Amino acid sequence: MEPKSTTPPPPVPVLGAPVGYPPPGVYPGAAAAGYPHAPALYAPPPPPPAVSAASQQAAAQQLQVFWADQYREIEATTDFKNHNLPLARIKKIMKADEDVRMIAAEAPVVFARACEMFILELTHRGWAHAEENKRRTLQKSDIAAAIARTEVFDFLVDIVPRDEAKDAEAAVAAGMPHPSAGMPAADGMGYYYVPQQ
Repeated sequence: MEPKSTTPPPPVPVLGAPVGYPPPGVYPGAAAAGYPHAPALYAPPPPPPAVSAASQQAAAQQLQVFWADQYREIEATTDFKNHNLPLARIKKIMKADEDVRMIAAEAPVVFARACEMFILELTHRGWAHAEENKRRTLQKSDIAAAIARTEVFDFLVDIVPRDEAKDAEAAVAAGMPHPSAGMPAADGMGYYYVPQQ
């Protein structure tokens, strides 16, 4: 007859709640009980690089200065003839939608300015990530990190793929559990498909 265990049974998982693999305390003595593979399989991920509060505050301050400068530039703009992005290309993209018949002359100008500001902000956020990692070269991974960190850019998550190693670091930094080998990563926020009615 086996001796009775004094440890309580593991808690029942709640459907849809993020669960670590395995939940903490499920295998308290796995290595001691003769399962040497358990610690390697469920080894905790390396800690994320420590980002100082001062560098985060400096990045936020740079973004505030950026937007203040953009606002002043918009207010002071009187010449709408010179653009950094080609208006013909913007108009061609707009015409790609078959429902669009006519485009006012001002619309591509507004889109050009909006696209320029979008690129500038994404570059600023990516640069802040590069500086956190003590680099002076903006890389694709910096842009991907800026997209992952900023809720407004969530629509780009599927467009700008990230390396799986980088995804694991970002998940740990966001407080999401570390998936085990062969198991899907737990999503901190559920996504639901709502069929059209």
